[in-house]
Amino acid sequence: MSEALSGGFDTPSVQSALAFRAAMTAMARPGRIETLAGAAAPAPVSPAAAVLLLTLCDAETPVFLAGAHDRDAVRAWLAFHCGAPLVARRAEAMFALGRWETLAPVADFPAGTPEYPDRAATLIVEVDELHPEGAGLSGPGILGTARLSLPEVAAFRANHARFPLGFDSFLTCGNRIAGLPRSTRVEAG
Repeated sequence: MSEALSGGFDTPSVQSALAFRAAMTAMARPGRIETLAGAAAPAPVSPAAAVLLLTLCDAETPVFLAGAHDRDAVRAWLAFHCGAPLVARRAEAMFALGRWETLAPVADFPAGTPEYPDRAATLIVEVDELHPEGAGLSGPGILGTARLSLPEVAAFRANHARFPLGFDSFLTCGNRIAGLPRSTRVEAG
């Protein structure tokens, strides 16, 4: 139980404001890698994913945990620090956390509706490596093209084809994040 009680922000108002700015910068500048620190959730949740959860989730944001992230210690930590309800079905999630292969099939997550495209899910994808190389990115927030190591290209291309519907993603590795909104065009690297 002590694992659930520790690992939150020391100065929540300051740390959440800094984290929110870094998260929004990452999403507004696809391919740009930002650093997030100041939180520690139970394994296998990375420090960056823990900061995103503390900053973006609350009692009104249903969270889906996939694969190894769906364990009692992580559930208890989320309940204590965020109060976020946990859901068992992808279609009910506003946020999802896991490795790419355990989040599949990603098309099952909410993509919004034509009237409310903002009702789409945001995926927090834990990856082993996060580098500014690999797949080519273009679109809003990118001058020319950017590069980002992605776990897959086809699903992100299909997601962009649904724009303005589709999910948004944060890729996390250790204390680093990169944003990949549905508005970003993705090409093989």
